[in-house]
Amino acid sequence: ALEISVLCDAEVGLTVFSTKGKLFEYATDSCMERILERYERYSYAERQLVSTDHSSPGSWNLEHAKLKARIEVLQRNQRHYMGEDLDSLSMKELQNLEQQLDSSLKHIRSRKNQLMHESISELQKKDKSLQEQNNLLSKKVKEREKEL
Repeated sequence: ALEISVLCDAEVGLTVFSTKGKLFEYATDSCMERILERYERYSYAERQLVSTDHSSPGSWNLEHAKLKARIEVLQRNQRHYMGEDLDSLSMKELQNLEQQLDSSLKHIRSRKNQLMHESISELQKKDKSLQEQNNLLSKKVKEREKEL
């Protein structure tokens, strides 16, 4: 796969399943997910040119295969995000995964801080309203005491 990628100046993705069901994969320069997504885009576009009839059983089988492959990619990504099955990833893929997680964590923290600030603001408004009500009630109590 490496020789083909060098000789043809091409992106190559190779997936091998052992007889025990263990997954081995190799991808040149870019990650396997990008190669698979690119393959799906091209094969989907080619199927659209060949057959515009979506009612045929063959197109449904192809669509099913495409969706099944996409689900497998998403499940593998989810396992990676959970810190599982990281042995098959290269250093570059691990760094990319780390950057994605850092970016997601920043978005989560930003949203959490926004919600906390909104909550604080609402609580401050509520506090001010309650203090005003308390002042009004204390004035009424003082007026009643003066009347008595």
